Amino acid sequence: MKQIVPAVLCAAMLAAPLPAVAQDDSEMSEGLSLLEEGTKLLLRGLMNEMGPAMEEMSEELRGAIKDMSAYHAPEVLPNGDILIRRKVPLQVEPEIDPESGPEIGEDGEVEL
Repeated sequence: MKQIVPAVLCAAMLAAPLPAVAQDDSEMSEGLSLLEEGTKLLLRGLMNEMGPAMEEMSEELRGAIKDMSAYHAPEVLPNGDILIRRKVPLQVEPEIDPESGPEIGEDGEVEL
């Protein structure tokens, strides 16, 4: 009988609603909602500041790539590098014309 009384008391205390716990839940939810609002405001501010720069960057990227049909699909190499090959290679003109280049002496010296 002595063992049953403490068990019943413990069960009764645990079953009763605790007002302090309910109050902590409302404070916690209020704090989380304030944190959510602050995060939204921070992200909106960042978007407003970064928006024009992102638009400018996207236009520069579009201008640099121009036509995507001029490129093959990207390849991932075993070392992790990503290659995007042109379908038709660029025609690169030589930097130095051999006829108008620097004069090379008999011993291989070049006068600058």
